[in-house]
Amino acid sequence: MRILFFALSALAAPALSPASAAPIRVDINSGIAQPLPIAIPAFATPAEATTEAGGTGDLGARVAKVIADDLKSSGLFRPIDPAAYTTRVTMPDVTRPQFANWRTVAAQALVTGTVTANPDGGVTVGCYAYDVFSAEELARQGFVTTAAGWRRAAHKCADLVYARLTGETGYFDSRIVYVSETGSKTKRIKRLAVMDQDGAGHRFLTSGQNLVLTPRFAPNQQTITYMSFEGNRPRVWLYTLGSGRQQAIGDFPNMSFAPRFSPDGSNLIFSMSVGGNTDVYRMDIASRRLTRLTTQPGIDTAPSYSPDGSRIVFESDRGGSQQLYVMNADGSGQQRISFGDGRAATPVWSPRGDLIAFTRIGGGRFSIGVMKPDGSGERLLTNAYQDEGPTWSPNGRVILFFRSARGGPVDLYSVDLSGQNERKVPTPLDGSDPAWSPLLP
Repeated sequence: MRILFFALSALAAPALSPASAAPIRVDINSGIAQPLPIAIPAFATPAEATTEAGGTGDLGARVAKVIADDLKSSGLFRPIDPAAYTTRVTMPDVTRPQFANWRTVAAQALVTGTVTANPDGGVTVGCYAYDVFSAEELARQGFVTTAAGWRRAAHKCADLVYARLTGETGYFDSRIVYVSETGSKTKRIKRLAVMDQDGAGHRFLTSGQNLVLTPRFAPNQQTITYMSFEGNRPRVWLYTLGSGRQQAIGDFPNMSFAPRFSPDGSNLIFSMSVGGNTDVYRMDIASRRLTRLTTQPGIDTAPSYSPDGSRIVFESDRGGSQQLYVMNADGSGQQRISFGDGRAATPVWSPRGDLIAFTRIGGGRFSIGVMKPDGSGERLLTNAYQDEGPTWSPNGRVILFFRSARGGPVDLYSVDLSGQNERKVPTPLDGSDPAWSPLLP
């Protein structure tokens, strides 16, 4: 499903408050003590109309709710309770807000919009953002989609607001693939599942007949690579989302696992056990040509490319315990980068290129940490019993992982880089091994 973007017509300039009002801005780097108060009233409709997703008036309220939930989940914004609003937004108010009414509820930013039914059965969502105190327009964008795509339009609007107020790209219009788990510990059923980043639009991809692990998106988001035990042979597979087609990448006699795509999608890197040694291999997807990248004795696994494709971080026990190493994409220049207490595992390079997220194991705990690519600046973001398997949001500002409670459930959680904003991501069953997609087109 694609969304058509378009520029909304020029807005009539609202009356300005005194020029001394400073431009509104959320500093994403310093850690947020107080989230920004923001009002997001129900989107207006020029005429009530019925769509396959419901009436446009009801859709306007649901769009606003999704935007509010998205922005709240970032930890940077505090949507004001609609019960506190002193006014109802009508069509004229969308482009000429009554800023005095929003100042009375202490809103610093305002998001308004419209939902219009299209003749073809789709909908058009208009999104507008304002600085309440300076009474200035901050951003505006229109989205044309099918009626069923209204949630994506809401996520796009949230991304627009987030980007304008923080200066960073948003991450709300994205998806998560993960391993859904159910059953007893001795008879665990694991299925691939995919959903929107907020848990909506959930669907299972595999039946659970075969054990699956470590799903990862291709850069084009149309393919997922993962490990499957189909036929009791642990191998790397590809799953095509559009058709549901599943295929093994090769008929190797040895176990292959921990796959991940290169940034351009042309290669896969994964681990394969040969002759009692586990090394990192690269496969050209088109030709199926294999290249061995590591040769040291031990287990080399969990490889992840840098965003420019020039380097690879991986996990190895070649020094006697699990630690992180980096190498050039051709396997040269291998060097250890983790030297903290305990072990380090499951590294993944940030899409920004500035950090590597990983699992720190020590003191009876598994914690999510980050470090710079040279190993400096290590810090832990979580402190629960067992947190592992990090994956980055598309903008490199949030990390998703899975948490195992002592004798309890396995759930997906996210945490920002300050370590202060942690939240549970809803899944219908237990969930592990998450991977975050790039932003949807």
